[in-house]
Amino acid sequence: MSTLILKLLIICFLIASALSLDAQDLRDKNGMKTGSVDDNGNIRDKNGIKTGSFDKDNVVRDKNGIKTGEVDERGAIRDKNGIKLGSVDDDGTVRDKNGIKLGTIDDYGVVRDKNGIKLGKAEDVDKKRAAVLFFFR
Repeated sequence: MSTLILKLLIICFLIASALSLDAQDLRDKNGMKTGSVDDNGNIRDKNGIKTGSFDKDNVVRDKNGIKTGEVDERGAIRDKNGIKLGSVDDDGTVRDKNGIKLGTIDDYGVVRDKNGIKLGKAEDVDKKRAAVLFFFR
């Protein structure tokens, strides 16, 4: 194989890796990767180890597949017994069970606490799922 072809293959691999849509990264306020959520809903820590999952109906499961909670279509976040822990509004406002604002998630995935301080980023992660991961885990 010629050196040019090998270099092109390496470049293609690097571009494909950078553009991979297989996982959406979760990052802390400094931009350091803390985990990810892949297209199948698997939640992984920064080392790629599965720690839980979201199923297609937004049921939250631990690494063993046991239900730990859920997010309903209106954004209510509930524990495994159906008790409401909080909610996330369509605009990304996250509230506790009493309606008190805990923070926000904007359209770019930036997660902020109630005072506007950046907690991290969940780019391309559904706001409901991001709320669970940043505020109710």
